[in-house]
Amino acid sequence: MSPPVPDAIAILADLVRFRSLSGRSNLDIIGYMTDILRRHGVAFSLDFDDQRRRANLFATIGPSVDGGVALSGHTDVVPVEGQAWTRPPFELTREGERLYGRGATDMKGFLACALAMVPRFARADLARPVHLAFTYDEEPGSIGAPGLARHIIAHGPRPAAVIVGEPTEGKVVVGHKGGFEMRTRFRGVPAHSSDPARGVSAIHWAARFVVFLDNLGRRMAADADPASAFRPPCNTVNVGVMRGGAGRSIIAEDCALDWELRVTPPDDGRAAMARIMRWLARAEAEMQAACPRAAIMTETISRYPGLAFDPTSPALAIVRAASGVDACETVPFGADAGCFAREGLPAVLFGPGSIRQAHVPDEHIEIAEIASCLRFLERLGERLAASA
Repeated sequence: MSPPVPDAIAILADLVRFRSLSGRSNLDIIGYMTDILRRHGVAFSLDFDDQRRRANLFATIGPSVDGGVALSGHTDVVPVEGQAWTRPPFELTREGERLYGRGATDMKGFLACALAMVPRFARADLARPVHLAFTYDEEPGSIGAPGLARHIIAHGPRPAAVIVGEPTEGKVVVGHKGGFEMRTRFRGVPAHSSDPARGVSAIHWAARFVVFLDNLGRRMAADADPASAFRPPCNTVNVGVMRGGAGRSIIAEDCALDWELRVTPPDDGRAAMARIMRWLARAEAEMQAACPRAAIMTETISRYPGLAFDPTSPALAIVRAASGVDACETVPFGADAGCFAREGLPAVLFGPGSIRQAHVPDEHIEIAEIASCLRFLERLGERLAASA
């Protein structure tokens, strides 16, 4: 039986039309998915955020027993504003053997493959179940995945492995970095710029913090372990957004930075974060010495664990057996796999498409990659049907 490539492409076209941007409600795309599950008699449950605006999806196809395999992907995509798209980002465009659209690779292509296989999984005589474990808001830092992992542990059945379908070009990825997604706000004291000593500049202090983070990144690179399986083989820092000030002639009262620390397993990043927080505490004391109203406030937007390589992982063994790919590697980006592994659910990354297409204009995936993913899922289903 040939893989259901046309079905997967049709589903991908539907998924791309959903503007499921991070931070927004994803209930419309979740509703589309649950409609497919209902049509095929598949049991599912939803795990909502506190406002019930976003939901994780957990579905079980086959017997309700432990030991199956979960196919996991995130429903959110990154924005397209400011990018030079030459095709409509929220409409799937086929050109030859290539499919264009936001999320085509990261990672609605994998979601479409998993959903296209639902009818076949539902008809199969599975001895162990196939689960769908779809999360919200992975892009800002795996915000939905911790709740879904706990939901699975609490309600079951418990899978033996989680395959997170990030775009790995069909390579088995056994390790990814963790991270801290942070926001630091500097509150200064405004004054006329003709007499800077009468104020405290939030921008000047924020700039000093940026220099500190840059120097810290350089020190971490110099201290990198050359034997690390990760590239780059060290923790990294980045300031992605800086906002502040009201005018050239005003000492800036506010300045906010969005920054990150990416952590290389087995390091958990706590030592680096403690060093950063000590610098901020000293900086705040100096600001308040000039004016007690000055302050520095830091908020953790998200903290997600890395995935450390485990050669004995059942997830690794299952993917190797079903894919025929023996080699494995690590990636420098974050993913939901670490959240599942932290709760005792073995996980790896394995999916269609290339990370080089993620987050870029004219994001695309090759139809051959869709077909290859579907063949892998067919072999996975065959193994779950044959398992005792």
